[in-house]
Amino acid sequence: MEKIKSSLNSIKELDFEAMNETKRRWDSLVKPIGSLGLMEEITIKLSGIYRKTKFSIDKRAVLVMASDNGVVEENVTSSPQIFTRILAEKMAKEMTGVSVMSKSVKADVVVVDIGINGNVKEEKIINRKIRYGTNNFTKAKAMTYDETIKAIETGIEIADELFNKGYNILGTGEVGIGNTTTSAAVIKAITNLNIDDIVGKGAGITDEQLILKKNAIVKAIDIHKPNKDDIIDVLSKVGGLDIAGLVGIYISGAKNSRPIVMDGFISQTAALCAIKLDNRVKDYIIPSHLSKEPGAKFVFDEIGLRPMLDLSMRLGEGTGCTLAFQIIDTSIYTLNNMATFEEAEIEKEFLVDISKDEEK
Repeated sequence: MEKIKSSLNSIKELDFEAMNETKRRWDSLVKPIGSLGLMEEITIKLSGIYRKTKFSIDKRAVLVMASDNGVVEENVTSSPQIFTRILAEKMAKEMTGVSVMSKSVKADVVVVDIGINGNVKEEKIINRKIRYGTNNFTKAKAMTYDETIKAIETGIEIADELFNKGYNILGTGEVGIGNTTTSAAVIKAITNLNIDDIVGKGAGITDEQLILKKNAIVKAIDIHKPNKDDIIDVLSKVGGLDIAGLVGIYISGAKNSRPIVMDGFISQTAALCAIKLDNRVKDYIIPSHLSKEPGAKFVFDEIGLRPMLDLSMRLGEGTGCTLAFQIIDTSIYTLNNMATFEEAEIEKEFLVDISKDEEK
């Protein structure tokens, strides 16, 4: 627990002077004030994170946490549990969605076995296994309190290592059959949102399985009564090792003053947990897209962030992060290379800043 506490205590406020300078630069460019919307907001936030106005995201990676979930025993998924190991191994061999999409944006993919129920054969996968999958949370707590702490600290440690190697931005990814069930359970335990608003069909299940999925979540929360004011308690009772590991990645980003790009529903659940541990973590999170899972929009409202994209995606793995990297690249390039009104010899006094009106 000491690593979590010390990491949270290391978080600094964003550099508002750098942010204001970047906004002034945007407002001086040949365009209506605020007309590039989130592109402007993202770079302003990044300047506060990096504490300077000139920066790049040239060394980037998607950090994937892989683990299994005992709740699959309740027939809440269409895929067998062994798919977690198979997909993780294929991911490391650059054969899955996030692997291919990452290549297109020159991003590395780092896969971590934090709790796969089996022995991984691919040497490229980092072995930080805490246990061979979680318990079926309808029958027992998913994992112990100490195991949850260890999973969060594992996420912190691996992200720290990558930042120390020169990576200047990380994306969050995951692979784990059954993890939309654990994510929905965590969200339900923390927010008490309506179960029908949170739970979706994940990678694809029948209507009958959807009912089983909702029943499993309700049953687990009723049995274990997770304390929403103790995030580690919630994760240990109804969460997953992958979610806990992702929480650590977000904490590491805030600790190291580096941005973490948030992928879809599972990554979003981890972001909610990290923000509940310390609200300042939110300043270092860059959301990528709105997941197709129904609960995603409600969680965005809960954490007070908004996505760049809505492409009806639900693959996970960190795929949304690769698209976000492209938008961030374009935003930075535009900021640095677009002409100012003065350089273009155009008068700007007639412009009205409507961006604040749009925020209302």
